[in-house]
Amino acid sequence: MPGYDAIVLGVGGIGSAALAALARRGQRVLGLDRFAPAHDRGSSHGQTRIIRQAYFEHPNYVPLLLHAYDAWHALESRTGQRLYYEVGLLQIGPADGLVLSGVLASAREHGLDVETLSPREITARFPGFRSRPDMQGVFERRAGYLLVEACVQAQVADALAAGAELRASEAVVGWRVLRSGVVELETQGGRYQADRLIIAAGAWAGPLLADLRLPLEIVRKPLYWYSTSSDTYLPDRGCPTFLFDAPEGIFYGFPQLGAEGIKLAEHTGGKPVADPLRLDRQIDRNDQQRVENFLTEYLPGATTVFNRHATCMYTLTPDRHFVVDLHPQYPQVVFAAGLSGHGFKFAPVLGEALAQLAIEGRTVLPIDFLSADRFIP
Repeated sequence: MPGYDAIVLGVGGIGSAALAALARRGQRVLGLDRFAPAHDRGSSHGQTRIIRQAYFEHPNYVPLLLHAYDAWHALESRTGQRLYYEVGLLQIGPADGLVLSGVLASAREHGLDVETLSPREITARFPGFRSRPDMQGVFERRAGYLLVEACVQAQVADALAAGAELRASEAVVGWRVLRSGVVELETQGGRYQADRLIIAAGAWAGPLLADLRLPLEIVRKPLYWYSTSSDTYLPDRGCPTFLFDAPEGIFYGFPQLGAEGIKLAEHTGGKPVADPLRLDRQIDRNDQQRVENFLTEYLPGATTVFNRHATCMYTLTPDRHFVVDLHPQYPQVVFAAGLSGHGFKFAPVLGEALAQLAIEGRTVLPIDFLSADRFIP
């Protein structure tokens, strides 16, 4: 008899949620990670993540998001921590551009409450932002931000409280399915066996799923914090999270949450990463200059006084949609990969889907559009 009902490989945003979902179902479950949660070596760190409902990437994500909102609130109730802050989201860009047209399409299809704004209305209502004459705005009140490291820590605490085990600082060498159907993992510290395996390894997913040949690309994504010259960027003065579909690229940011100022980053672009263990964490002046050019153009109350820098990674699929599925050869192996820089907000609902797939071989959640079939011949 194997030591565990299930092992979760990778205890970041998605893995910690899956670990908690399994443990709450009474499963004997072990979480394994190369680093201690919530670490800064992968894709689930950097203070904050935007959460929104009117999803420009595709309307199919909206039902998952509605479930995720409920799940984040439930996690807050179970752990007694505040993780989500509803400050709204202001998105600015051309009316026929990728972002605004996608936001409005999702809002129409799912009856979501969004408000369109002219350039003049943007400036009057949100004086910290400047729009070009050929741009419009959409404001989503039910959007906001999540405290990313606190979310991971809360999901881990939730899992441990329900009986899960966690082994951090233990790198996995590989896994195999024995003739008995049991999954065996070899780590630098030993061997573990379980009836089922969930792989949620972020930038390390490619090698762990090498037999599937998923077309995953890893890119480097820097984050920057800048001082401001105005209190207009404080959340209690009405500053929302924001995203600009600008000619220069897609940029996003957060209100000022502390002395470090506002956080800014570019969603588009990113230098390829050959090995996530050797990610270049130094400041790249070209990347930083692009963010500062955006800041100067669109945020009149911000300064270029730089306070902090962090680096994370996106693991991209060609169509920029996630891959969540059963392994086609080994149904006792389930995985989530290629979250493409917009997956964290879905963590509890994807954790739920992975747990259902692992235990029952199917899920009632609407994730068919995220199947690996689109990449596996």
